[in-house]
Amino acid sequence: MSAREAEEFESFRPRLFSLAYRLLGSAAEAEDAVQDAYLRWHAADRAAIETPAAWLTRVVTNLCHNRMASARVRREAYVGPWLPEPVMTEGARLGPMESAEQREAVSMAMLLLLERLTPAERAAFVLREAFGHSHREIAAVLEISEAGAQQLYHRARERVAEGRPRFRATRAEGRAIAERFLRAAAVGDLRSLESLLAADVAAWADGGGKSTAARRVIVGAAKVARYLGSWVENGAAEIGVAIGEVNGQPALYGVAEGRLLGVMVLEITDGLVSTVRTVVNPDKLVHMSARLRSQGPSTVSR
Repeated sequence: MSAREAEEFESFRPRLFSLAYRLLGSAAEAEDAVQDAYLRWHAADRAAIETPAAWLTRVVTNLCHNRMASARVRREAYVGPWLPEPVMTEGARLGPMESAEQREAVSMAMLLLLERLTPAERAAFVLREAFGHSHREIAAVLEISEAGAQQLYHRARERVAEGRPRFRATRAEGRAIAERFLRAAAVGDLRSLESLLAADVAAWADGGGKSTAARRVIVGAAKVARYLGSWVENGAAEIGVAIGEVNGQPALYGVAEGRLLGVMVLEITDGLVSTVRTVVNPDKLVHMSARLRSQGPSTVSR
């Protein structure tokens, strides 16, 4: 492979990662899929590839299709609630995040909704909604008829519509609420913490059986406030905590001795925290840990 061909692939890498992550909900598996696509690009007859972007999109989608089937089997045996792997979105890793719709598209809530779809439905939905492909282009990627692609997309859209998130907080509002949330949690002020929570707030925790985490969803403002308060009492107050944007939403992440210990993503609706999703499974923190290390220690504050 020539240097020019390698550079051409690298120009597509961010978009391919963004596609693979939306299909898989795992940054690690998305990286693997993109790397496998690179190997296929390296071995391919370049003269036979008319449109590199379309060819690579088809390759990555097919690679992810195979992974989605096996991932679903693994998740059936997963210990406790399963959550997508967190990805920082303050850069351009998953594409532009200027609008609420763009942030919604990569939110944990949306990725969990996409888990309801078949691999083909998910691919059709992501290619159409996130990347603006026509039904004809989707049909070429999935190697089906245009009518079949259209049917897949509409079926996926209907299945997602019922629980589709509608975030109303701006970035500035979300960060302000996250800052108040952190201050209240840090000092164990349960009354102030509870005032920031919606009455039916739900707290999910993904430890994957590898880190201590609640294995059932906790529902209700008072219960969630007490749960978060006990988390602080058990040592979280000694961890360096930073506020950032993860999966398009305000988030808190804790670091001790340079190691990322957990990520808490806050879903905000009508000025209140409606869902708290915490990932402490160390396997799911590898990608974000690498991103934080690349940014240096200034990203973490006590």
